[in-house]
Amino acid sequence: MARHQLLGKQGETLAVQWLTDKGYTILHQNWRYSYYEIDIIASKASVLHFIEVKTRSSKTFGEPEESVSEKKMLNMMNAADEFQLQHPDWKRVQYDVLSISVAKNTAEYFFIEDVYL
Repeated sequence: MARHQLLGKQGETLAVQWLTDKGYTILHQNWRYSYYEIDIIASKASVLHFIEVKTRSSKTFGEPEESVSEKKMLNMMNAADEFQLQHPDWKRVQYDVLSISVAKNTAEYFFIEDVYL
């Protein structure tokens, strides 16, 4: 597995732990529909959260959240539409980005809630 893929897996593991510590219930990881993927689907306080996780080990190419493009968000929203068709019980939905910067043995988290285009 390539180094960036290992970092991505590490980031998703850190994200699940961080979200769980913050009171979220993790419903799915790497949920797929067609060629779309949602990194994490979680719930908290009757809100369904679709969460994109971005992890970086250096600031050479900017902050992790800066790499979440409009196209990536649209793809996540398309997948979320299908998820909601399959699970229509959810009335409140939110799109979030969890940015994780990993350096040495520490991680910094920046959670951007309720993202809209």
